[in-house]
Amino acid sequence: MDSNLFRYDEPASYSRPRRKVNFFAWTIVILLLIGLTLAAWIGSYYIFGQPERPDSYRVLQKLGKIEQPKRFQLTAAPPGEFLSAKQLFERYGEMRSAELSKTNGELARYYIRNFQQVRAVTYIVGRFTIMQSRELTPDDLFPSGMVALASSVDYGELLMEHVYPADAQSVPLMKQTLATGLEIKLDRSHDLSAVIHAERLGDGRLLITAVPLLYGTYTVTQGRGMFSLEPPFTLNMAAGWPLFKETSRRAAETQYASYRERLAPTQQGVPIPGLAPTATPGVPANELVRVETAQPIAPQPVPVATPTPAPVVVAKATPKGGKGAKGSPSPAPGASPSPIVVAAASPAPGARGTSPAPGTSPAPAGASPAPAVAAVSPAPAIPAASPPVAAPGDALASTAGGGTWKTYPAGKMPVGRLIATTDLSEVADKGLAGERLYLRGQFVVNFTESNRAVLRPRSNMAESVLRLGAPSSTRIIVEFPAGYTPPAQGSTVSRDEGRPYEITEVRKQADGQLNVFVREIMQ
Repeated sequence: MDSNLFRYDEPASYSRPRRKVNFFAWTIVILLLIGLTLAAWIGSYYIFGQPERPDSYRVLQKLGKIEQPKRFQLTAAPPGEFLSAKQLFERYGEMRSAELSKTNGELARYYIRNFQQVRAVTYIVGRFTIMQSRELTPDDLFPSGMVALASSVDYGELLMEHVYPADAQSVPLMKQTLATGLEIKLDRSHDLSAVIHAERLGDGRLLITAVPLLYGTYTVTQGRGMFSLEPPFTLNMAAGWPLFKETSRRAAETQYASYRERLAPTQQGVPIPGLAPTATPGVPANELVRVETAQPIAPQPVPVATPTPAPVVVAKATPKGGKGAKGSPSPAPGASPSPIVVAAASPAPGARGTSPAPGTSPAPAGASPAPAVAAVSPAPAIPAASPPVAAPGDALASTAGGGTWKTYPAGKMPVGRLIATTDLSEVADKGLAGERLYLRGQFVVNFTESNRAVLRPRSNMAESVLRLGAPSSTRIIVEFPAGYTPPAQGSTVSRDEGRPYEITEVRKQADGQLNVFVREIMQ
């Protein structure tokens, strides 16, 4: 058949010439897509890997990838190393600018990420004196609270700005408390202030920025009122570091120098050329201390032993004449053990008899009962000293604080050692060591608020002359559970072995001042 017979019946599309593929254009498109992929990957690494940068922090905050700074507990804080002022200066002061900048980025990054996947946190310890404090504003890195610029007492080449994040309601009290000259003592066993920035100053000194990870409650040893810290809800990373800029820092140092000149005593005698007067280390008149909140501990099961029924002692009738039978033993006077131990002594239900003396055994069956003295009402029994055993739900708090805990009727508290105010110095030196201690004595109320009171031991003239009473520098901080009304200011409080206070911590300052933290456990 002729191939040209149906040539006009073919579709017109088959007769059109084919277009050539533009491989160059497709190469450009593929390269652009690869570039966009690399840019997205690098940008993600830049944003998520460096949240301390202001733009990265802003993007992550809009995406909901930034968590609020976490409040840590003293027993569950991230592990770290505790460095003094001199050790911090030796570590960060010798770094070069590039190395110090990289280290500061890591420190801020650890704090923003709540110290996750961090091998060690740098904590600062030592004594510092506040040079100046100011209120934080939304234009600062921390939007609310106070920041205090302090100088190290042990090493003058280091300055510290200690941040106190808090709500706006606590700021007025914080302004009165964080005054110039107040001493801040950061102790390893009570405080966890993490270093989040280090700045080398122009004169060679080092400025450290630290924030307390516990966000606890603070008070002063000689003053009234307490304030509590709160983790910041957000951070203004665009404000930059440090919180005290160059101008404000110089003004604070000038003000502190004038403050020290006003407090410096006038020099006596004629100065000798070449011999500088030696300055005696001063004792801090006031100190900022942290009051830790008591945390409830879940009760643990304790095996209960079935008590053995006590044998009943048969009392013999007294013959006429009012005297006991011949040869009958007379009751020996009881000697109060030392130290006194109080315990919850609850009698067995249905048994009102008297238990035999230690070392005696019940008479065998069928034998006539031995002569016994007439039954008398004994004095309240005080058990012998034994290792304290905590009952279920009776956790010993580390320090006093607000909250709720179990209370007991008079004389029904768990086993513990009862001490007086004269024994507090020994407790401060040795510590509680896991032992339950109770405090008795007479106290005068100096200050009260909603659930706290500050007491002073009451001493008479004979104790003052013989130096047997508690030192006048003993300060007792009492914490009351919810629903309790603290005693009125100026009143006198008496506590004995039936209604003592439970001691939770005893701190001793360099000048001998004792801060005793107790809590009310009686109903």
